[in-house]
Amino acid sequence: MKIGLGCDHRGRKAIDELVPYLKGMGHEVEILEPEIADDRACDYPDSAWLVANRVSDRTADRGILVCGTGIGMCIAANKVGGVRAALAMDELSARLSRSHNDANVLCMSADMLGQTLLKRIVDTWMETPFDGGRHQRRIEKIEAIEAGRDPGTSATG
Repeated sequence: MKIGLGCDHRGRKAIDELVPYLKGMGHEVEILEPEIADDRACDYPDSAWLVANRVSDRTADRGILVCGTGIGMCIAANKVGGVRAALAMDELSARLSRSHNDANVLCMSADMLGQTLLKRIVDTWMETPFDGGRHQRRIEKIEAIEAGRDPGTSATG
């Protein structure tokens, strides 16, 4: 699987440790970084935009974003069409974001999660399939909202 990774300055260490871990599982990994001046911090929206666009245009199968809390990355990534970014703070939220929401971008907190838990969350998220069924109808409603339509009248099922 092709995975785009991004971070701000606070998520850098976490991403650097995830790269060999994901490659060891056989994934193709690309760190997507904005060009920044050496004297300033990397702002999370810049990285979120780069990764989310790769997922949106399908040049990456999935994306993983890490910032201090994961919240900013999640908000920014969800502004890109076709992206369903989810903040996961544990394995259960990672599993449900995939099985119920077909999340294609995982957002995590560098400040609140240790590296061991980050890897367990990534494992769970990568291994969990989308359940489809009744959840597909809800994904269609999310897509309707994204297109500016009323989800109550746009989705089938």
